[in-house]
Amino acid sequence: MADAEPVALLFDDGVLHHATTPALQRFSLLPGAHLWDDLREALKDSFPDFPTCPGPGEHGALTLQAKTANDPQEIEISWWGSLCWVTCLDHQYRDRDHASASAAQRACDASPHPIWQTDRDGTVIWRNNRYLTLFEQLHGRRPQSDECLFEQAMTARNGRTSLTSRNGGDPDWFEISTREVNGVTVHHATCISGLVKAEDSLRTFVQTLTKTFAHLRIGLAIFNREDQLVLFNPALLELSGVPAEFLSARPNMLSFFDQLRENRRMPEPKNYGSWRQQIADLASAAADGRYRETWSLEDGRTYAVQGRPHPEGATVFLFEDISAEVSLTRNFRAELELSQYLLDKVEDCLVVFSPSGVLTFCNSAYRDLWQQNPDAAFADITVSDCLDVWRSKAKADVPWRDFLKVSCGYSNRQSLTTRVTMDNGQLMTCVAETIASGATLICFKTLEEVAAEAH
Repeated sequence: MADAEPVALLFDDGVLHHATTPALQRFSLLPGAHLWDDLREALKDSFPDFPTCPGPGEHGALTLQAKTANDPQEIEISWWGSLCWVTCLDHQYRDRDHASASAAQRACDASPHPIWQTDRDGTVIWRNNRYLTLFEQLHGRRPQSDECLFEQAMTARNGRTSLTSRNGGDPDWFEISTREVNGVTVHHATCISGLVKAEDSLRTFVQTLTKTFAHLRIGLAIFNREDQLVLFNPALLELSGVPAEFLSARPNMLSFFDQLRENRRMPEPKNYGSWRQQIADLASAAADGRYRETWSLEDGRTYAVQGRPHPEGATVFLFEDISAEVSLTRNFRAELELSQYLLDKVEDCLVVFSPSGVLTFCNSAYRDLWQQNPDAAFADITVSDCLDVWRSKAKADVPWRDFLKVSCGYSNRQSLTTRVTMDNGQLMTCVAETIASGATLICFKTLEEVAAEAH
């Protein structure tokens, strides 16, 4: 270790010309402003024999001891012409420096990390105990003077290197840090095997997620707690129309949705002045798992968008193109409405029951005849409920129980026909027959209609 700067002062014709930093701090003197007598005044208690002026003669030297044996200080005075040097020596402080050096050596040897020093030529000039132990474990011997344990890491750009033992197995990874002090380079090697394994596991996990997300048809966008995009899948590129370069730059949430608006991939806001507040409300709802909307776009497509909270304050958005499902639903609804309209034009009273006996369809003629409106009921209407209505409005000479058996599948008969006399005297024929999917169709016709069809 380098020696500490001495406590030394230089006088020229009795005027302080120069002093080391420790001397200035110890005596509170200022070059050019203080004289020989100022120094003598500060030292006369410990050194009564301190001369009243610089040494006599052309040149010479003088050593003074402190006045007591317990005081370890001494002063060396040397002069040459008008110049005079005063050096204060403190053997107690010198012993403390040696003790500090020993303590530093013990601390380096007790370190769990390898530490070594190299000169300007790169030659190892010092090693700690951990370095020597690790070298012996890897090579089975002590290192030579020209051998370096981390030779490959000396030129590595990322400061990482690995060591593999003689017995094989997983390598140990180390992070190398260096610092130059007074022409000597000090190297520290920190074991980061656990960190490297964690990074490998994370990399493998991310690759697995990426492969999984790559096959999803649902667009995925994950924003961290700072609202930056940290993960997306290929489906998002197609659904959003946003370039991959833009998404890879990790835009914030506002920029991402603003780009969606520019690409006409989200509904145009009614008030662009409150656009930022709308996005803030959207992010807040997504963070609580409350955001779920259907976007109808200008090109006719329909997106289902969901926002959900993610661990560590992140937010995930899911974008799904449901245009086909919406179109199918709309077409199916239109077909149902058309079928209902056509059946309502039929004069016969038609009612259909499911295999379990629940009323699933009836036309307007049926509603008018029996004064029954299934759409206004809070619960499902069954064939038993209808039988009660029919009994109340027709005479008791009809085998209604047989209709119940046919409608609920309790009978092997595929059809049943009977006459019904209404309370108002109107004569009707009732036909029950099994149709597709096990459902039952019951048709009520007036006898006049039946006779007309016979002719």
